Amino acid sequence: MVLKPYEKYVLDNGIPVYTVASNEQDTLQLELVFPAGSWYETESLVASATNFLMKNGTSKHSALEINEQIEYYGAYLNRASHHENATYTLHSLTKHVEKLLPTLAEVVLDPAFPEEELAIYKQNMKQRLVVSLQKCDFVANRFIDKYLFGEFHPYGRVSSMEAYDALQTEDLKAFYRKQYSFNNCRIFMAGNLPANIIPLLNQYFGSSEWNGRNELIRPDLPILPAEEKKHRIFNDENGVQGAVRIARPFPNRYHPDFPKMLVLNTIFGGYFGSRLMSNIREDKGYTYGIYSHIYNFRQSSALNIQTEAGRDVCEATVEEVYKEMLQLQQVPVPEDELLLVRNYMIGSILGDLDGAFRVIQRWKNLILNELDENYFYNNIQTIKTISAAELQMLAQRYYNKEDFYELVVI
Repeated sequence: MVLKPYEKYVLDNGIPVYTVASNEQDTLQLELVFPAGSWYETESLVASATNFLMKNGTSKHSALEINEQIEYYGAYLNRASHHENATYTLHSLTKHVEKLLPTLAEVVLDPAFPEEELAIYKQNMKQRLVVSLQKCDFVANRFIDKYLFGEFHPYGRVSSMEAYDALQTEDLKAFYRKQYSFNNCRIFMAGNLPANIIPLLNQYFGSSEWNGRNELIRPDLPILPAEEKKHRIFNDENGVQGAVRIARPFPNRYHPDFPKMLVLNTIFGGYFGSRLMSNIREDKGYTYGIYSHIYNFRQSSALNIQTEAGRDVCEATVEEVYKEMLQLQQVPVPEDELLLVRNYMIGSILGDLDGAFRVIQRWKNLILNELDENYFYNNIQTIKTISAAELQMLAQRYYNKEDFYELVVI
């Protein structure tokens, strides 16, 4: 198994461009990444609002005109805001990229943040929040992150009516100027790349020091988890379904146990044939699906088991999760089950390397986390060689009931 290498270029103003070329189809993906996630905001929701509203009007064009320009060429311009980074991603036919780059550059370099667009955004997001707060799974996700990281930490902070109301245009503009600067930009590109793509990028993104040079210092934010670990919340007194979350803090991806834990997590609850699925879905019939995840956050991560179950079986579901943890602590994983999971995980990675778009995503994750291909190959080696005894030791280290936050929301 080989991770196809990328080619790196540097624009005239120093912006790095990472590319994985492929001639299979006449399409390309161009992604601009900035350190502009919630980690860097001082006021709640400013990062996500800034990212969203950059596309909703420039000094030359309205939101409608921008969308029409993109749709005319059958392209997509998606934006996303995460904890650490924020992105703008263009999906386009190769032959149209030269026509679309001026629009992309305008959105990224010249957003106007019109007052009326901010007002519409606030109204829409508050309406969406009202609807979402009636859903037990949405409420559970908000609370479990708050318990794990603390309500003032970016990983645990949640949206609120008050935070939306408090959003101000000047705050968005200030955040934009600081975080979306040329020297904080990285570009990732994949697909059928035209021969003149680097000169084009230089023309639109590499010819000036837009927004000035902003040297960002990543703030060191303390994690303040909740003291109480067992929580029951009644969001709807008449609710017939409950959301179950069982989670604990866990070291980040730089810790030597992280890749090993990916294997144990897969066995436990990471795929459709997992222990949790076999017991709680197939045998007990408590739920349609139950999964265990490892958060991939930069500062810290977490193990999180989540499901929705009938109100009358939520407590039984919690007990069965702990029984499966205990089983992994006490009995080594049988060799045939371990082989099955090895094959499943290797197969999933092979699927992730199918096509240039997926390969550049793999590289993006490595580069943004200051890792190299050795991390990728070491993880594969771990999957192939980890023993049942090592997995049992990991379970004894990380699957102790008293370490987990436990939440049921009805």
